[in-house]
Amino acid sequence: MKANPRIAFLGTGAQGASIAADFTRAGLDVTFIDQWPAHVEAMRRDGLTVHMPTRTIHTPVKALHLCEVAEVRQPFDLVFLVVKAYDTRWATELIKPVLAADGFVVGLQNGMTHEDIASIVGRGRTIGAVIEIASNMWTPGVTTRQNDHDESWFALGALDPDKQPEVEEVATLLRHAGRVEVTDDIRSAKWMKLVVNAAELIPSAIIDTALNDAARLPGMLDLMRRAGYEAMEAALADGATIMPIIGMPPVMSNHPERYVDEIFDEVLKTFSREDTLTTSLQDWRKGRRAEIDEVNGWVVKTLADHGRSAPVNAHVVQLAFEIEAGRRVLTRDNRDDLVSARGAPASTM
Repeated sequence: MKANPRIAFLGTGAQGASIAADFTRAGLDVTFIDQWPAHVEAMRRDGLTVHMPTRTIHTPVKALHLCEVAEVRQPFDLVFLVVKAYDTRWATELIKPVLAADGFVVGLQNGMTHEDIASIVGRGRTIGAVIEIASNMWTPGVTTRQNDHDESWFALGALDPDKQPEVEEVATLLRHAGRVEVTDDIRSAKWMKLVVNAAELIPSAIIDTALNDAARLPGMLDLMRRAGYEAMEAALADGATIMPIIGMPPVMSNHPERYVDEIFDEVLKTFSREDTLTTSLQDWRKGRRAEIDEVNGWVVKTLADHGRSAPVNAHVVQLAFEIEAGRRVLTRDNRDDLVSARGAPASTM
């Protein structure tokens, strides 16, 4: 990679903005690209404000609207894709014409998006990634990041084994934003994160409450864990290997259900604050759709491909789509319906 690579962050919302700002403050050549016009204009006018747990950082940035990507003349050596999983394909197609021939797209996203990226730019130009940061954005030009650098965690891995040595160079850059591990099995790492996401994102959003509050409600922790157990079953059926992520020690359990319990507890303890809303609930409160098919729906589809069922995740998906279709109100009163999923009795913790 070049000594001073041209870097783009495509998707500079709650997550992408603060990471890109870390890169900018490190003196790197960074371009912010976003689809929210008011956000781009605010960043151009006032820079980016990042509220951290114990400090607030203001950073002047270089920002582009999506339509201005067509005006880029000098290609990017490195593109961090930080858009919703369901936006992966069009976003990758958008940036492909301005990606250097030897450049990389890094999918800092939920879901198994690395294969979608690779189908467009090629496996040799794709780096899979896992991200664990709690953040939110409600105001253009302002993001709140609830995990500082010592808590923020990433994993990176090439899809093409021949490119794996170059991943360490990308990891060195990403360490400006947090802890980074390089893995030669990024597919399994992404599956392990999907296991966590299946347990937390949509289930807690359905009852319109913060993640930690959701876990304390009768029956909810059991429901969320069971969603995670099914996701782990799907991961193993798909050939993934149980492996520690988000900084968990190598000695954590290899027993599928104990692994889910341990890693979910770590998310609640380390990465979730009392007011942390999952990205899915933030999406719904903004009137946007959430990553339903890409997380819980992925579990259902994967197990169906192997002749198995995922009743808890299927129930989560059903309720989530009812909310998005306007047939169900987003309220804490959804708890009873949610925990009634087959195999997930409404019990106390």
